[in-house]
Amino acid sequence: MTALSDFFLRSMQTQAFRLAAASATVFLLVATMIVGALFWQTNTLLTDHVVAELHREAAELAAEAKAIEPEAFADRIRARSLTAGTSLYLLEDVAGTKRAGNLPALPAEIAGSPTGGVFRYARDGDAPGAKRLAVGIPVPVGPDQRLFIGRDVEAQSELAERIKRTFLWGFGALAVAALIAGLAIGRSVLRRVETINATTRSIMAGDLSRRVPVTGSEDELDELSRNLNGMLDRIEQLMSGLREVSDNIAHDLKTPLNRLRNSAEAALRDPRGGDAYREGLEGAIEKADDLIKTFNALLLIARLEAGVVEESAETFDLGHLVHDVAELYEPVADEAGLALAIETRDGIAIRANRQLIGQAVANLVDNAIKYSAEAAGGAGMRDTTVSVKVTAAADGPAEISVADRGPGIEAKDRDRALRRFVRLEKSRTRPGTGLGLSLVAAVARLHNGAVRLEDNDPGLRVVVTLPLPQGA
Repeated sequence: MTALSDFFLRSMQTQAFRLAAASATVFLLVATMIVGALFWQTNTLLTDHVVAELHREAAELAAEAKAIEPEAFADRIRARSLTAGTSLYLLEDVAGTKRAGNLPALPAEIAGSPTGGVFRYARDGDAPGAKRLAVGIPVPVGPDQRLFIGRDVEAQSELAERIKRTFLWGFGALAVAALIAGLAIGRSVLRRVETINATTRSIMAGDLSRRVPVTGSEDELDELSRNLNGMLDRIEQLMSGLREVSDNIAHDLKTPLNRLRNSAEAALRDPRGGDAYREGLEGAIEKADDLIKTFNALLLIARLEAGVVEESAETFDLGHLVHDVAELYEPVADEAGLALAIETRDGIAIRANRQLIGQAVANLVDNAIKYSAEAAGGAGMRDTTVSVKVTAAADGPAEISVADRGPGIEAKDRDRALRRFVRLEKSRTRPGTGLGLSLVAAVARLHNGAVRLEDNDPGLRVVVTLPLPQGA
C-alpha cells in the first residue's frame, strides 16, 4: 500500500500531471464563467418575461377598474382567482379589508413598496411554515380600493436550483475526472520514464547492448527513445571500434617498431662498419616514414569525425576533380598491366572540402589498382579494367564509384571493413594499415554522405554518395 501511495505521489509530481491539472483547472474556470453567464442570462430572461406579463395584466385591470363599478370589478377579480394557476390577486378596500383574491393578505416584504418586488407566501393546503416564492406589483384602481397582482415563480426557482445543482455536480465530476486523468497520464509517463531510467542504469553499469523500448505509440517519448537508441548504437559502435583499434594497433604498430629496432640493431652488429650503418639508417627512416603516415591517417580520421574542417568547404565540379585525381594513377595502372576507365560528367557541383574528397578518391583508386594487380598476377584474368565513374540522378545525390577486379569482400565483412585498422587478411602480413576505407567513410560522413560496398562480380565496387546543395 505504501509503494502504491508513493507511486501515485510521484505521478502527481510529474510534468504530465501538472499540465493535466492546470488544463483541467483552466477548463473548469472558463466553463464556470460561461455556465454562470448563461444561468444569469436565462434567469434574467425568465424574470423579465414574468414582469412584462404582470405589467400587461396590470394595464388591463386598471382600464377595467375605470370602466365598471367597484363591486363588478371585485367579481372580476374573484373569477380570475378561481382559475388563476400561477397568478395571484388581492383586492382590498381603503381600510385594508380583503374583498377578493387568492392571496390571504398583503405580503410584508412589499407592503409599503410602490413598485412591488419578490415575496414569499403560503397557499391554502400547504404544510405549516411552507413558503412559496412569488413576484408582484401594485395596480392603481382608484382611491377607494387597492389591487395587488403577482405570479408564483416557485417552479422557476426550483428549476434554477436544479440547474445549479446539476452544474455543480457536473463540475465536481469534471474535476474528479481531470484528477483521475492526470494521475493516469502521470502514471503512464512515470512508468515509461522509469523504464528509460532502468535501461540507462544498466548501460551505465556496463551493459552497452541494452536499448530503450519503443512502444509504437509514435509520441514524444517514442521519438526520445529512438534518439537515445541511435545515440547508444553510435556509442557502442565507437566503443567497439576503440577496442578493435587497440587490438589492431598492437598488431600493426608493434611489428613495424620491432622491425625498426631489429634493423638498427643488425646495422650496429654488421662488421662492414660505416656502409652498414648508412643502410641501416636509410631503412630505419623508411620504416619511420611508414609509421608517420599511419599516425597522420589516424589524426586525419579523428579530425574528420570531430567535424573540424567544415569551414574549408567550397563549391566545385565533382566530375573534374575525380577525373583529375584518377588520371594521375593511369601510369600506375599501366605499369601493373591494368586499364583505367574514367567516366565522369561535367556540371555536378557539390559543396565540400576539395582536398578531402580528392584524397578519398585517391585512396579508392590506389586500393583498386593494388588488389586488381594482385588478382591479375595470380589468376590471369581476362578483364583487367579498373572503372571510375561519377553520376548524379535528377533528384538524388552525386555518386562516385570505383570498381576493381580484385578478390572482393564478402557481404558479412563489408560493414566491418569500413572501420579503422580492420584488415580482412587474418595473417596481417600483407602491407597496409587498414585505414584506407575508414578514411573514405570518415570523409563521406563529414559531408553528410555514405559509403556502400557492392559486389563487382568479380571484385569490389565502392560507391560514395554525396548530397548536392539545396536548389542544385
